[in-house]
Amino acid sequence: MPTSFRDDGKPVVAFDPRLEVSPFTLFRSLREGRGPLLMDMRPHPAGKTLRGAMPIPGPDWRPTEDQKVVVFDDDGSRSVLLAAELQAEGFPHVRALFGGLELYEFSLDPEIVETDTYLIDL
Repeated sequence: MPTSFRDDGKPVVAFDPRLEVSPFTLFRSLREGRGPLLMDMRPHPAGKTLRGAMPIPGPDWRPTEDQKVVVFDDDGSRSVLLAAELQAEGFPHVRALFGGLELYEFSLDPEIVETDTYLIDL
């Protein structure tokens, strides 16, 4: 989730669909039963995570070549760097969750998407 700043100091957050997946797109794929491998890259996960997510086993972890993967952290700042690194290494199906878990939780209003948002307490 790259952030730049305008001349007046206001932040501009850029969404790159080649590198990131929106919270609602991920939610929809999970709901349709075609969700990607979910990798929680936080060193000490706390609070909430996504159901079925696994911790990244270490810095040398790599997905299989054709595996669809979404990496996430709390705010998306570190996961976008990992997704870019893995794509540069030849893993084109790796994306970062735009805005991380914070935006995912904020974006999915249970009154609209019903009660199952795939977020679980740790």
